[in-house]
This record gives sequence, C-alpha cells and structure tokens, in this order.
Amino acid sequence: MIKPRWLVLPAPDAHDMNRIQDILDKGQLHSVCESAQCPNIGECFAHKTCTFMILGDICTRNCAFCAVAHGHPLSPDPQEPGMVGETARQLGLKHVVVTSVTRDDLPDGGAEHFVATIQAIKHENPDATVEVLIPDFGGRREPLESVLSAMPDVLNHNIETVPRLYDSVRPGARYERSLQLIRNVSNSRSDERILTKSGLMLGLGETQEEVVATMEDLLQVGCRIVTLGQYLCPSSRHHPVVEYVHPDTFNRLADIGKQLGFKQVVAGPLVRSSYHAAESFKELRM
Repeated sequence: MIKPRWLVLPAPDAHDMNRIQDILDKGQLHSVCESAQCPNIGECFAHKTCTFMILGDICTRNCAFCAVAHGHPLSPDPQEPGMVGETARQLGLKHVVVTSVTRDDLPDGGAEHFVATIQAIKHENPDATVEVLIPDFGGRREPLESVLSAMPDVLNHNIETVPRLYDSVRPGARYERSLQLIRNVSNSRSDERILTKSGLMLGLGETQEEVVATMEDLLQVGCRIVTLGQYLCPSSRHHPVVEYVHPDTFNRLADIGKQLGFKQVVAGPLVRSSYHAAESFKELRM
C-alpha cells in the first residue's frame, strides 16, 4: 500500500540526529523515537526534544504493531534515572516525557525505576513538568500507586486500539485491564493534580464507530486527554496497515472527542503519544 502524500516527510537532518544521539549515547540512554521508528524523529530532534525510554530497549511482550525489540532484557541500570535527569537538563527540556518497555520479568514491572526517574528529573530540572507513559504492570495496583506517589504531571497509558482487535494487535494485553488502570488513576487522591491521558492508533481495521465507542469508554473511566494517530507498519512481520486514514477523518474524530467532553484531543496522521506533548500540556495550563 503506497503512503499518501500527507504521510510523506522530508528526510531528517543528519546534524540534528547526530547531535541528540551523541547526548543520549553519552548517558547510555534510549529514546522511543528511534526504537519505535517514530516518523517525527527529525522534527523532534531538530527542536532538541525526545522521549526517553527507560528499563532498556528489550520488551518482554511482542505486540504486533510495535517496532521495539522483544526478548529477555537485562537487569535495570541503577544509574539510568540519574542520567535521564541530567540529560533532560542538558537538553533544556521544560516538559520531560518518559516511557518504557514492558518488563513483565520484574516483580513490580519497573515501577520503582519510574519513581526514581521522576525524582531525578525533578531534582535536576525543578521547573520542568514530567509526563510518563507507563505499561499496564500486569494489572497490579501497587506498582501504579508507587508511580502516582512520585507525582508526575501527566500519566499516560495507551489503550492503543479498539477491543475487537486486541487479540491480533495486543495479544499480551487486555482492554479491560488498561481501562481499569486509567480508572485507578482517576480514583486516586492524586487525580486532581495528575492529568490522565491515553491514545489510539488508527488504520488497523477498526471502524469509526468503534473508535468513538472506545473514546467513550476512556472518558467514562476518567481519561481527560486522548491522542489519535495513524498506524504505520514497521516491517512485513508486523500487523499490516489496513487503511491510511484521511486527515479529514482525524479532524472529525477530534471534534467528536471534544463534544464528548475530553479536555484535549490531539488527532492527526502523524500524531503520537508524546508528539508536541510540551505544547499540549502548556495549552491545558493556560
């Protein structure tokens, strides 16, 4: 399937790419921008921004949509949280986004590593806000509570797709489990200060009616920010692109989401969970 014109981007600037990569390499850090083959990497690196990916670059799950490698990961690096905080300071980030691979091999799913990273970022960057994109922690409440105790400004957990497609797209995950995680965040005492966020990929074979129904589910469990973007197939081994969704459809779904009651809907073919996250957060705080 040939990509439509709205998905064709200029090649990233090699200087920008090398500059950010050198900084990440010095801290022995990973970015989801590279590991997940994000189409916006050139733009983000040019603006000296990236999304840090902690707990290594090997995931214990094997989702059909994801370009991140899967297998048996190494033990968490105890120096990594501090290096994330220091690197965020070097980059001058005002809004720091941190995600991770899924670590089903760890008793707490990596929650304490998230806590240490949030604390390190705040120590090195007192004026910065922090957004975390977390895995489902196997549905366990205690790891989530640990992360919430560190008081990130935004807690994101992507629902990714509609429930009908979970078995083929996210075989290691459960739709209701992800909804429950967001519900637990909303029911926590920290909810007034922590914004809840989630996102979907479109073009996997879902219908617009299913997308709207999923947005309604997210809103019902307390999600306040939702992102909608086009799924792009990383390789022939991954789930195929069923449809390249037209920008007009994204605009229509954004309007529906706002009418439903979301505080913010960020939708478009190139939108990703952390795309323009700093600008989005600033808009909500204005």
